[in-house]
Amino acid sequence: MFGKGKAKKTVVVETKPYHCMNIERIQSELDVNVTTGLTPSDAEQRLTVYGLNEMRGGGRPSAFKILIRQLANLMTLILIAAVAIAFAIKDWIEAGVVIGVIVLNTAVGFAQEFKAEKTMDSLRKMTSPTSRVLRSGHQIVVPTVDLVPGDVIYLESGDVVGADCRLFEVFNLETDEALLTGEALPIPKTVDTFDDVELPLGDRINLSFASTTVTKGRAKAVIYATGMSSEVGKIAKKLMETNKAKKTPLQKALDKMSWVLLGVAIASMLIVFGANKFKIKNEVLLYAIGLAIATIPEGLIAVVTLTMSLGVHTLAKKQALVRKLVALESLGSITNICSDKTGTLTQSKMVLVRAWLPGEGFFRVAGLGFEPAGEVTKKQRLEPPTDARINFAQDSANDEKNSRVASDDGSEETVVVNASNMSASLRRIAQGAALCNMSEIRADDETGYWYGIGDPTEIALQVFASKLEMGKPTLTNDDNQWKLVCEYPFDSSIKRMSVVAHNAITGEKVLFLKGATERVVPCCTGRQDGEQVSSMSTDDLQEHLDPQIQEMARDGLRVLSIAYRYLTPDEESLDMNKTDREEVEVNMTFLGLVGIYDPPRPESLPSVMECYRAGIQVTMLTGDHPETAAAIARQVGILQDEDDEDIDGKSGEHQAISLGPLVMTAREFDRLSDEEIDALPELPHVIARCSPDTKVKMIEAMHRRNGIVAMTGDGVNDSPSLKFADVGIAMGLTGSDVAKQASEIILTDDNFATIVRAIREGRRVFSNIQRFCCVLVSGNVAELVCLIIGLAFRDKFGETVFPLSPVAILVNNLLTGTPPAMALGIEKAWPTIMDEPPRSPSSGLFTWEVQGDIIFYGFGMGLLSISNFWLVMNGFGDGNMGEECNRGYSESCDLVFRARGTVFATLTLAILLHAYNCRRIRGPMWNWHMIKRVHENRFLFGGVICGTILCLLCMYVPGLNTAVLKMKGISWEWGIVLITLLVFLILSELYKFAKRKLYKPMSVATEAQGRLQRIWTENTLASSTGGLSK
Repeated sequence: MFGKGKAKKTVVVETKPYHCMNIERIQSELDVNVTTGLTPSDAEQRLTVYGLNEMRGGGRPSAFKILIRQLANLMTLILIAAVAIAFAIKDWIEAGVVIGVIVLNTAVGFAQEFKAEKTMDSLRKMTSPTSRVLRSGHQIVVPTVDLVPGDVIYLESGDVVGADCRLFEVFNLETDEALLTGEALPIPKTVDTFDDVELPLGDRINLSFASTTVTKGRAKAVIYATGMSSEVGKIAKKLMETNKAKKTPLQKALDKMSWVLLGVAIASMLIVFGANKFKIKNEVLLYAIGLAIATIPEGLIAVVTLTMSLGVHTLAKKQALVRKLVALESLGSITNICSDKTGTLTQSKMVLVRAWLPGEGFFRVAGLGFEPAGEVTKKQRLEPPTDARINFAQDSANDEKNSRVASDDGSEETVVVNASNMSASLRRIAQGAALCNMSEIRADDETGYWYGIGDPTEIALQVFASKLEMGKPTLTNDDNQWKLVCEYPFDSSIKRMSVVAHNAITGEKVLFLKGATERVVPCCTGRQDGEQVSSMSTDDLQEHLDPQIQEMARDGLRVLSIAYRYLTPDEESLDMNKTDREEVEVNMTFLGLVGIYDPPRPESLPSVMECYRAGIQVTMLTGDHPETAAAIARQVGILQDEDDEDIDGKSGEHQAISLGPLVMTAREFDRLSDEEIDALPELPHVIARCSPDTKVKMIEAMHRRNGIVAMTGDGVNDSPSLKFADVGIAMGLTGSDVAKQASEIILTDDNFATIVRAIREGRRVFSNIQRFCCVLVSGNVAELVCLIIGLAFRDKFGETVFPLSPVAILVNNLLTGTPPAMALGIEKAWPTIMDEPPRSPSSGLFTWEVQGDIIFYGFGMGLLSISNFWLVMNGFGDGNMGEECNRGYSESCDLVFRARGTVFATLTLAILLHAYNCRRIRGPMWNWHMIKRVHENRFLFGGVICGTILCLLCMYVPGLNTAVLKMKGISWEWGIVLITLLVFLILSELYKFAKRKLYKPMSVATEAQGRLQRIWTENTLASSTGGLSK
């Protein structure tokens, strides 16, 4: 369905309320007869009018556009200008080096983005490639892209619906619409007509939508919308309208720095020309160009790109695919995560976790997923047993009143149910769960991974029975010999299903019934109480069940009921397949309730807690029901114990949820104006029955509160908010193609915990960028200060004697620039990185503190270096500046060349050591504890060692030193260099000490962020003393 239209245009047609039309009117509106379908000529004509059934855009990535994006930034343009000037003055070495930097920078960025785009291009598989339609009275198979409005389409289990359609004939049809509406369970469909034109999308159950999947049954329908006119197409259109082209704070900071440095470079050149009275000789011009190049950290963009690329590579190994490098920057500033529930915080697998039997109370069922592993347990009072068999019916009244909490005197214990102590009632309900069931569970022969086939609810029941060693394969084997005689399939209009099973060993024939409680109870005339059957009226039985149903609903469970009865002798002789179900599903005995839900992922709770540790608020935006959403939110930590008063209104009582300020439905939230939302003391933590517009409205509200928002999701309904959020995070395994294209990051394992790892990596990357920017720019400032002040030294002819030659400036730039910066770019995250609240977006890359660091360290190194030049020339020398020392070596220039060697050594080694200063912005770096860890970053350690060796080679290799670099090796001057370096390190530590005493903390938590961090602390303490309270 996704692709580029080649031959025919695609148009968007306004959709009419087809859910409010009967089939006769639909036939008239679409000009089709549902008994014969369209003719081939009609279909061809409509294809010309409506276009192919596909999405606009989403074609293959343009390599040229990606290349232009990589080149179109100010820093690269400045470097290109520097290349042009270098060529103009025939400085081939410098031109070649800068060209290499440009090529490296562009190649890395281009390769990363192009690879990610090609990966996304390979994921375009939104719909099934073919569909079955009725044309000219014959059923044929056509490509899905050729579907047109008016086509009669056939649907059956396993099909992906090719276009939006109105159902007119259904048989037990259910469709999975989770990717569109967020509803976790399959939706039963009907052909009934509705009156409400504004009925929510998820409640239009007489329609089926493009890209949804048929999970059960079969149907016929008339297509009324294709391509961009479908519900999926409307979302895709909204995505294309969303503008996310604005630059990120990092890009803005680098652009601003580029303009500032460009101005400084031009000013520096003018100062050089002015100092030489604008007598611009070749040496002066080369010095000016060298000074300008020294001003611009030409390796900065390459280091930024490589650092972020390495971060992307690291995240890829941690199951996060970063589609755009800039997403890493935003991750470090995330203040809010808006998460979908189904498939993101939960497993998107229905699991039976609780059962209730009259007279026995609640049973807990452990284990998640499809693997039949997990204990079934029951609270049992500690009393001397009267026989070898445990009686679960003991003290049932008290157990039903509070089945989850042991008595205060400790007179209860948890008992594991097995074949030897299982009651007859529990055995019978397990039989009903297994036999009144059309699903299967299997283990993959190669991987051993368990998977289910069939309806998700029936799979959950089958897994439950298998945990009690009573799954359908076990019951139907030669040892048990149960056999299904008759099936009355599930009917969405009566919401129940029943089967007749015969046991060849005992000869009994049993009718098992399961379904919605309100449809099962009217079929019952009694309930199973342990070994006895108690007669009850329908009203009395419902009244008896209501408290248990409420308690299970409070925990977000979907409640089903199971009943049974023995066939009468007269019925045993009948052919049950020819007997009306209304005559059979009567006089049933109620067995019990089972609670099923989509469980949270095991890692969701610790991941949410880790977010709170980092001062990040997690908000659930889901299409599910409020009760289910609130229950899951409590289980994963989004709602806390203290929030229950806002939700329940009462504490300690099991009641259905009445919504409060922290839990809202989309309808309630959408009614609020922006002003009313902004006046709320706290935004809701959970919004249920969420629409795409509601999610965008929530993100806008967070933006107005200066939030940086990450949106996670997997469905088509998540796509607009994924696009609108600062960072869109899509699920890779269960996510729709539209959601993946709308995102910046794709989680290849669909694991919420991966988001926390991505945020940690984003914080690390940004802090490392800040570190090496400080190294690079302060090194440039040091060179600038040293070289400009050095213009004051003149020979007897009044010409400036440069403290470093132009080539030496460039070599110093190469030795002290990119290598240590790249080493800092891969610096590991400090253990406390997630203890800090999110970085303020307004602080940017170059905070006032970072700017102060650049000035202090830059001026410090520059002044100390030029001071050494003066000491060698005038303090310990005779001040002889020689003759024409800028052009070459002579005996008269010996002192100048040794002074230059001293400056070169001082400046190079100081900047290399300064890279260690920047490992910790405020923390001490040169105490004994940190000196022992000097090799911790082996790339930085190796870079400093290699830089020092290259520095010595430049100074002592004959010919290279005097002829090319115009300096000379030093001897006693090393004492000056070492003392200067020691002074610099002492000044650095004193400066950091002053910052720790005088500056406020680097990150100050807001009141809300402080509350989140307290929640993390309390839960961490609770976990360490025996587990969370919930």
